[in-house]
Amino acid sequence: MDIFSVITLFGGLAMFLYGMRMMSDSLKENSSGALKQIMERVTNNMFKAFLLGMMVTAIIQSSTATIVITSGLVAAGILTLRQSLGIIIGANVGTTITGQIIRLLDLNSSSTSWLQFFKPSTLAPLALVAGIILIMFCKFRKSDAIGTVVIGFGILFSGLMNMTTAVSVLSDKGVFDNVFSNLSDRPLIGYLAGTGVSFVLQSSSAAVGILQAFSVTGQVLFKGIYSILMGIYLGDCVTTAIVCSIGARPDSRRVGLINILFNLGKSLVVLLGMTIAHRAGLLEQLWNKPVTSGIIANTNSIFNLVSALLLFGFMPLLEKVSRKVIKDEVLPESPYQDKLTALNPQFFDTPAIAFRSCYDALVTMFDAAKANIFRAFDLLTSYDENTRQLIETEENEIDNFADKISSYLVALSQHISTDNQVQILHEYYKMIAEFERMGDHAVNISEAADALRNDSLTFSTAALKELSVLRAILEEVLKVSRQAFSRRDVNAARDIEPLEEVVDDLINTLRENHLERLTSGECSIEVDNIFLNLLGDIERISDVCSNIGLAIIARVNPEIEATEHIYVTHLHQGGDPYFNKAYARAHETYYTMLSDQQTAETASE
Repeated sequence: MDIFSVITLFGGLAMFLYGMRMMSDSLKENSSGALKQIMERVTNNMFKAFLLGMMVTAIIQSSTATIVITSGLVAAGILTLRQSLGIIIGANVGTTITGQIIRLLDLNSSSTSWLQFFKPSTLAPLALVAGIILIMFCKFRKSDAIGTVVIGFGILFSGLMNMTTAVSVLSDKGVFDNVFSNLSDRPLIGYLAGTGVSFVLQSSSAAVGILQAFSVTGQVLFKGIYSILMGIYLGDCVTTAIVCSIGARPDSRRVGLINILFNLGKSLVVLLGMTIAHRAGLLEQLWNKPVTSGIIANTNSIFNLVSALLLFGFMPLLEKVSRKVIKDEVLPESPYQDKLTALNPQFFDTPAIAFRSCYDALVTMFDAAKANIFRAFDLLTSYDENTRQLIETEENEIDNFADKISSYLVALSQHISTDNQVQILHEYYKMIAEFERMGDHAVNISEAADALRNDSLTFSTAALKELSVLRAILEEVLKVSRQAFSRRDVNAARDIEPLEEVVDDLINTLRENHLERLTSGECSIEVDNIFLNLLGDIERISDVCSNIGLAIIARVNPEIEATEHIYVTHLHQGGDPYFNKAYARAHETYYTMLSDQQTAETASE
């Protein structure tokens, strides 16, 4: 055996697999956000879902990725299990596009026509050159991503050429004679071989591509490939089912099981169809004929299309079987369970979707903390035990969000690589801490209400009117903060700091007014600490909003992050006209409101 040809064979295989992974990963990463939005709009029409699954798989070059994304969306409650059925069928058909691309190997023997440009020996170097130009010399949006896809394409075909060259040499030495003879005469061995290769490579497209590369030996017969292809289908879907089952809810695991059942059904359809066609003499001219890359690609596509048409009507039955096999589990009641379930490890290979799940959870966490703040404010004037218990319950949910999102981001960090993804990761880490602090301050305010109730104390009417002004500006600053984060709105983020500065001014004024009331005896000494601690919590909530705004601004302008203190000082010293104008407008609005409250209080006396 020529050891150098074996080295070339495995080196070509490594290049082929790496090129396919490189191309697929880049396509998934740079299209997953848009694809997720499209998939979320799928209807109960199975045919539309089928077309969607086929389109998505053709774009990202991976049926496993499509089905795993679908499984995650089902787990998150975005898609129902019924809606996923058509996508599963479409993904199995869409994955055959890779084989149709690889069939360009057949053009090696073409004449000097324009088709020469599509020969792998021409296409591979052209793709590599185009890719490196896009990465090194082009600066338009997504140029690096497109360049990576194109280079992956070039590496894939370079690997295929190395494989076919080595296979041709080894074939001339008779290395593969017995191997393919056994596979052709023993369908079960071919089935197991296809299953094993596909399971190890975790890609049916890669396994089919390897089979296409070996077709250049002229020893791969048609009667041998159908059993290998069926094995490839099963091996790939078992891998997919395992991935779908990791930390997943029942419906998510059912997606993987339905994919296995569909592929077992597909194997049965192909086996019966081929047996009947062969015995009827319909395949005599093809049965013992050596196959080319194109014949393998066409056979693969035909098998999948025909199976999809025949099994389409049986998908609801497969859904029922999956529900019988995988039972529903009883989950603790939580209004936020869908958001927590969406933090699914299945999305790690598509970070854009994983970050979207984190974003949804963080927005929900912010809203829960914000609602708790104003529930706590309500307790100051109208104490209600049910509201107090709800605040505690929601605080536990907020803490749970913080723990789950943090753990998810830690695990996700191992799967990200781009600078933009790292910036998002850092921003979300900050948001977790800030939103959790908001929830803590809400609990502190509710504890102030507890203290007043337990000691039968009340704030003076003047103090309550002043607190109503603080509540009004707090509502405004929290509203703007949510807009800044949820929409990544830099203009809204810039509006936070002027409001935060006015909050500080108002709190200083309220402290002075409180001291005057203490001196005059209008306010009792017993409420002194409670009132001052309350002002402190309100001030810290506005500080949290300031940090949110700065994080949003720093993500867009990274240079600010390292000089954050200098940036804020510059604003407060009047160095920014936009800040000055916004501050003056907010100061006038809320100090006028405070003055009106004081006037009304004086008039009532």
